[in-house]
Amino acid sequence: MKDIVPSVQVTGATGFVGCALVKELRRRQTPLLLPRELVISKDRVGDVSTVIHLAARVHVMHDTAAEPLAAFREVNVDATVNLAEQAAAAGVRRFVYLSSMKVNGEATPSNHPFTEHDLPAPQDPYAISKWEAEQGLRKISDHTGMELVIIRPPLVYGLGVKANFSALMRAVQRGFPLPLGSVRNMRSLVALDNLVDFIVVCATHPAAANQTFLVSDGQDMSTPHLIRAMARAAGVPARLVPFPIRALTTLARFIDREAALERLSGNLQVDITKAREVLGWTPPVDVDEALRRCFVRSPS
Repeated sequence: MKDIVPSVQVTGATGFVGCALVKELRRRQTPLLLPRELVISKDRVGDVSTVIHLAARVHVMHDTAAEPLAAFREVNVDATVNLAEQAAAAGVRRFVYLSSMKVNGEATPSNHPFTEHDLPAPQDPYAISKWEAEQGLRKISDHTGMELVIIRPPLVYGLGVKANFSALMRAVQRGFPLPLGSVRNMRSLVALDNLVDFIVVCATHPAAANQTFLVSDGQDMSTPHLIRAMARAAGVPARLVPFPIRALTTLARFIDREAALERLSGNLQVDITKAREVLGWTPPVDVDEALRRCFVRSPS
């Protein structure tokens, strides 16, 4: 009888991270299952050795759901726990869960990055749902022995990125003056290629079992530094205008953009020492190259 080749099942395979992950796994000739629904088929017991769960109701700035927390819980908690229960029952060896840095909190004091040892402090419905899913998954892992790996990334950027990062890229590429020259902050980001590489390591490395990891590029930057790096990648001059932070805050409050300004001016740093030491992982792509790849096709 021919041996069954263990496969990796990826949920959320059509998303921003999922598309890149599937491409990389196929490059590595990894047998894949890409279900349209969050299900482990019981007639394929033994086929799937690892589930990489990316599918989620993602964070949105202006949620229109009548009860946002309930909407997030339905997808990010209930469906995730149900999938993990099916996986454990089907004999899946390892469950890799893409959580969020927002589980740790929204900001860090200067030079005090988040670590895996920090007490979770989720603040919005999305982050709360991710933290609740982590807790549900740990219970299943404890009861069944299925290995669990939790990954908490900060903002992910790469070719095809959307939302605020894409808007900032367009502003830089079009030469708009940006009143952020006086910002003095530090933020951690993670390039799509680095995150994909880290997910693959977490799916395969023996030492990743039953661990939680923070991940980033390992190159924290201020917002002005990021804008200058974007400009270099796009081949345009950076147009940074010094503007008093207090005045900028007042203006942001007036136009209801306080949250956006906080992301551009606040601190959010991630310590990836555990990933380096436990897994021997080093981000394979540096920030300059990662940003250059963002501009391979001009953002629309």
